[in-house]
Amino acid sequence: AAAAAAEAAVDDGHVSTKDGSVRVQVDGRLAHYEVMKPIGKGKFSTVYRARAKDGGELVALKKIQIFDMMDEKSREKCLKEIRLVQQLDHPNIIRYLDSFIEDNQLHLVFEYAEAGDLKRQLRKAREREARFDERVIWKYFSQIAEALRHMHERRVMHRDLKPANVFLTLNGTVKVGDLGLGRHFSEATMEAYSKVGTPLYMSPEVLRGKGYEWKSDVWSLGCVLYELAMLTSPFKEEGLNLYGLFQKITKGDYAPVSSVYSPELRDLAHRMLSVDPDGRPDMEEVCEVARRMREHTQRLRAQQLAERKAAEEAMGAAAGDGAGDGDGDDG
Repeated sequence: AAAAAAEAAVDDGHVSTKDGSVRVQVDGRLAHYEVMKPIGKGKFSTVYRARAKDGGELVALKKIQIFDMMDEKSREKCLKEIRLVQQLDHPNIIRYLDSFIEDNQLHLVFEYAEAGDLKRQLRKAREREARFDERVIWKYFSQIAEALRHMHERRVMHRDLKPANVFLTLNGTVKVGDLGLGRHFSEATMEAYSKVGTPLYMSPEVLRGKGYEWKSDVWSLGCVLYELAMLTSPFKEEGLNLYGLFQKITKGDYAPVSSVYSPELRDLAHRMLSVDPDGRPDMEEVCEVARRMREHTQRLRAQQLAERKAAEEAMGAAAGDGAGDGDGDDG
């Protein structure tokens, strides 16, 4: 059935939207890449570390079971969305490099982030039982927020923002990936959640079937901020079944962010996790708070380092004076 669907969608070596505005090449392009080990797996897709044979650039290659998952209308919308996200240009957004269809799968090629994803960093922090310093939280969060604002300004919703879709480079730059395509997998994804996984980052309005809106992305980003502070999702609980989780999310039932963090961080997380979308800030306000707090915590850190250096120099000078006095007495 998948092969028949693929054949029906192919015209002259391409899969196209009906109006011809988007054409994705079919077959042949996969040979341009040396596919290496898998680095991520979802319900409908697998991401591989790969290398472009022309130039040797490391890339991430995502294979999506587009024909098994989607009807023709959804595939057409998905192809248009690919073109849209390829036009996004922001230092905190993973660059989409190529797309093609081969072996009845949609292949997306995008920038490779060497340091892995935020989910991995959070897991390491949990294993060490060491929370992130607030300065680090704002450093990460402000970059994620700027990426999401850029998307919203260009009328693109992310729809699946979570730590596994936030990537890091070796120099500490944060990059948001897997963007824009979530709408086309929504029904299949919700069905999958009844069998595997949990919708920990889905907003109350989405769970109630009211549809996705801009403030739904804000909710998901609020979940990420909370997790950066608390190292766990606001709604995760051992032994909780799917119905219980839905109840917690739709009622906004979660433990507050620890008081070891600033009132500004706790307040922003609280407002972003408002059950009522109208109670959530927009991305302009989120970015303004994040920018201000990132600068504030950086200044505090610089001040602390300067004070520590001054104290060490003073102690060194005092020790030197003491040693000199001792030498004089001996003489």
